[in-house]
Amino acid sequence: MAADRPRYGSMASALGAIVLAVSVFLPWYGLSFTANGIAFAQQIGSQAAAQFGNATLQNYMGALHANLSGLAGHEFTSLSAHQALTDLNVVLLLVAALGVLAALLALAGPEPASSQGNRPALALLGAVGTACVLYRMIDPPAVAGNLLALSLREGAWLALLGSLAMTGGALWPGRGTLARPGDAKVQGVWAELSGWTPES
Repeated sequence: MAADRPRYGSMASALGAIVLAVSVFLPWYGLSFTANGIAFAQQIGSQAAAQFGNATLQNYMGALHANLSGLAGHEFTSLSAHQALTDLNVVLLLVAALGVLAALLALAGPEPASSQGNRPALALLGAVGTACVLYRMIDPPAVAGNLLALSLREGAWLALLGSLAMTGGALWPGRGTLARPGDAKVQGVWAELSGWTPES
């Protein structure tokens, strides 16, 4: 069982890379109007109604302004990393693809040499993905001045989880080999006592 530990780590890294790739197309940011954005929209509407409208239109705009005031801070749409991060989304997809490839190569190769050999690459890829995701979580892309606000959505958190899983899988404890030195001694003692050998 101890010999399977590196494979568990590779499976965790592969799953994390897949989650990272999927998260690029999930909502990362929720878009909402700020109080300034609502006030700006109300101002534009009032000016248009005063210049081009009649009393009926002005009354309608007054009722619309009252409804707009309640929209401040409420999300009206969402943006995925694919939509909002034009360059970084390509980096994240590349990190995820390389992570899946390295993890699958580790799983397909002989144990434990393949898993041990791919650990540094998986750890580096996971660290790069984590740094990119944290950067855009702490410093989201700029929106239209102070008229709109961005809030984090589940896609960003899943991307962070996937990147950390890639790193965690690479750092998974891999102690143990297929046959420990003490196992041969135990089998020899058991064979002398019972007359049974593994080959029989």
